[in-house]
Amino acid sequence: MTIKTTNLNLPSIAIDGGIAGYLTQIKKFPILSPEEEYMLAKRWKKRGDLKSAQKLITSHLRLVAKIAMGYRGYGLPVNEMISEGNIGLMQAVKKFEPEKGFKLATYAMWWIKASIQEYILRSWSLVKMGTTSAQKKLFFNLKKIKNQLAPNNMGDLKIEHVEEISKRLNVKKDEVISMNRRLLGKEKSLNDPIRDESGGEWQDWIVDDKIDQELKFSHQQELTLRKKLMDDSMSILNAREKEILTARRLSDEVVTLEDLSKKYKISRERIRQIETKAFEKLQKAMLNAAKSNNLLPRN
Repeated sequence: MTIKTTNLNLPSIAIDGGIAGYLTQIKKFPILSPEEEYMLAKRWKKRGDLKSAQKLITSHLRLVAKIAMGYRGYGLPVNEMISEGNIGLMQAVKKFEPEKGFKLATYAMWWIKASIQEYILRSWSLVKMGTTSAQKKLFFNLKKIKNQLAPNNMGDLKIEHVEEISKRLNVKKDEVISMNRRLLGKEKSLNDPIRDESGGEWQDWIVDDKIDQELKFSHQQELTLRKKLMDDSMSILNAREKEILTARRLSDEVVTLEDLSKKYKISRERIRQIETKAFEKLQKAMLNAAKSNNLLPRN
């Protein structure tokens, strides 16, 4: 493992040997206390101190590896996904503002995930994976929802499951079927061997109490931020839009178009139109709010 300077003028970690050796090496970097992280971030922000940036980066390399492991199912080299995630981490460090009050890990997760997902999308473009926002959402959420509806199903989806996924993600049913078939056969077992001299298995690298706690806390902060963004953004909707959207997409028990049609004395199609328009307005407001709060990567 070597340290090199990137075109971002930040130090990065290069994966020279096997994955097992790399994972062993990054465990040696200490996890920073909130006070240490804040002081290092301030030094980097105010003085451009590369040593401070290096410590911020190396202390979060386990976070990148952990997130990258979650994308193994797309059949791409883990070392490449880690490298892409490290680029996202460096971007996060470069733009991180400690005065905002949240941890670097919480902020960096957005950048790390975006960087890895862009790499996956570029790689999967060979099979003409769609690039619209709805198709990207389908690509990265299909397996999770599929496992909720039909655990251990490795074949084609049942029609009722296709309809449910189509409704949840607002995509066409044939897109759900097509995407599911593209993803079939790409899963990797946790018992698959790591292809290097260690002879270990992927599951050997999943358990890490420190990073689990860090990731758990970061996820919780991310969920809190997302909920606040959504609550704030809901204010742009009028009362009817808010009630219909909540009933159709934000409730555990979805209210049918027929029931809402009777309640508001308008057609089911009109209810569906209001729901779609309200959802689009909410998405746009949340995206703008996230960007204005420096919580999303900017192209």
